[in-house]
Amino acid sequence: MDYALSLLGPLSQGAIVTLQLFAITLVLSIPLGLALALVRLSRFAGLRALVGGYIWLMRGTPLMLQMLFIYFALPFVPVIGIRFDDFPAAIVAFTLNYAAYFAEIFRAGIQSIDRGQYEGAKVLGLSYAQTMRRIVIPQVWPRILPPLSNETITLVKDTSLIYVLALNDLLRMARGIVQRDFTTTPFIVAAAFYLVMTLVLTWGFQYLEKRYAKYDA
Repeated sequence: MDYALSLLGPLSQGAIVTLQLFAITLVLSIPLGLALALVRLSRFAGLRALVGGYIWLMRGTPLMLQMLFIYFALPFVPVIGIRFDDFPAAIVAFTLNYAAYFAEIFRAGIQSIDRGQYEGAKVLGLSYAQTMRRIVIPQVWPRILPPLSNETITLVKDTSLIYVLALNDLLRMARGIVQRDFTTTPFIVAAAFYLVMTLVLTWGFQYLEKRYAKYDA
């Protein structure tokens, strides 16, 4: 027990890196996902096709491959040639990847709204932007909370992929201690960290779902 408690300090440092990646990705990818969903539902066929191709690419290739491409290969791509440090590269990869998934969640939520509400808003003289902001989007949030919750919890677990960029996240810190002390206890403590993080998120989304259900009633 004393040994497990002694691991809390170093593993907490790794957990901070994990939480930073999680929080920044969430803050950036949700607005980007909403924007992509709105573009995909627009009347501009060219933009719809472009966004559709982007979503297909991001969802059809592994996140780890995307991260490695951005970190190792992107600097050598002609014309672009952008070089990112390890943590910014992880942020870009995670944001672009999760924005594609969030875009599909938002798209499904928006399409679930009855068309009559659009027509009613048009009769009232509201523009498309006003209709989306004041009528549609507020109704979309309660409907997309369950899939949004699933993707957010998956994001917590996917942060362990930054291990390949040699970032000192929770998993890398745990493995370093395992190799040093020849015991699997650090992995068990790291698993407890992940479980606590996902538990907090689960409780948070359950609270939001109950709150919106109460208002709908």
